[in-house]
Amino acid sequence: MPHWITDPRELDHRIARRPHRVGLDTEFIRERTYWPQLALVQIALDDDILLVDTLAPGITDSLRPLLADAAVLKVMHSPSEDLVAFRHACGVVPQPLFDTQAAAALAGIAAGMGYQRLVQDALGVALAKGETRSDWLRRPLSPSQLEYAADDVRHLFALHDALDARLLGLGREAWLQEDCARMVANAERDDGDRWPHLSLRAAQFLDEAARHRLLRLLRWREAHARRADRPRSWILDNELAVLLAREPAGSLAQLQRQLDAHPKAPRKLADAIWQALQTPLDDEAQAPEPRNEDRDKQALRRLQEATASRSADLGLPDGVLASRRWLEQLLAAAESGNRWPGPLSGWRRAELEPALGPILSPGEGGSGLAADTSV
Repeated sequence: MPHWITDPRELDHRIARRPHRVGLDTEFIRERTYWPQLALVQIALDDDILLVDTLAPGITDSLRPLLADAAVLKVMHSPSEDLVAFRHACGVVPQPLFDTQAAAALAGIAAGMGYQRLVQDALGVALAKGETRSDWLRRPLSPSQLEYAADDVRHLFALHDALDARLLGLGREAWLQEDCARMVANAERDDGDRWPHLSLRAAQFLDEAARHRLLRLLRWREAHARRADRPRSWILDNELAVLLAREPAGSLAQLQRQLDAHPKAPRKLADAIWQALQTPLDDEAQAPEPRNEDRDKQALRRLQEATASRSADLGLPDGVLASRRWLEQLLAAAESGNRWPGPLSGWRRAELEPALGPILSPGEGGSGLAADTSV
């Protein structure tokens, strides 16, 4: 039976003897906040399962030493958001990490496979799906919630054993270690996207001055959303941000009228938005130009075809070796003489450069790009 833990002293006692690995999962809510609200932490310890009530006073402080213990491997499934939740609630990112979803992809099983499907396919165990949209902040949790939460860590050790053996046989343990280390570094830094305008398709239709204004707005929105702990779209939605960048107001009064014309506009933030629009960023001149889909289509297709061919040779599912977004970043880096983007550095560069280098720099027989270990 899982143990429901609300007393920090009991948690301290149960995790005092450190195992060589633990299974970890979380339940959190992120519907009305910027930061995930950590509601529950599930821990698999040898033959025990702890359901830790993170709403109880002092619990997150007691969790911290285990999460930070570098001698204890943390086995998790698709943990990128869980890592952010731990960092925000406990002040530490769990490491070292073994991500069973990433391991399944690198082992050639499937990319982005959910936990329930992986348990079913790898272990032949069918798990219930009834609590995927539960309110984990309510107390007490129902018996079905508790059982669902326990199941989320109950099979992690078996998955770890199976996937680790498969990666060992393929010689890909270092690939997973690199990917997991990058995921941890992302969560630790958590400084947001430097160039958020690149994710908006509408940005490619703006002139340079408008793109700079859009970048200023999106950077301001990110900072404000973090301080206010509210979703970005609640602060300023993308459509309105593009409009304000494309049609700049000549005065604060005109900006106020623009905001008044949109039902969900943040009218009370007009002064802050005006200041953001009027204040150049130190690095905005370095902002990369959004990719033009028509212009890039042929080069990107050649990169995708070469990547797909290499993926097939390695027995990797589509998108694992390089996603479309990563290849777009690589294409932009090649054109500007910058480095291989972080996700494509390391083992991926070693596998891809022989095939992609001639495409990126056909006259030189290689890309000439340096590795960029940043993410």
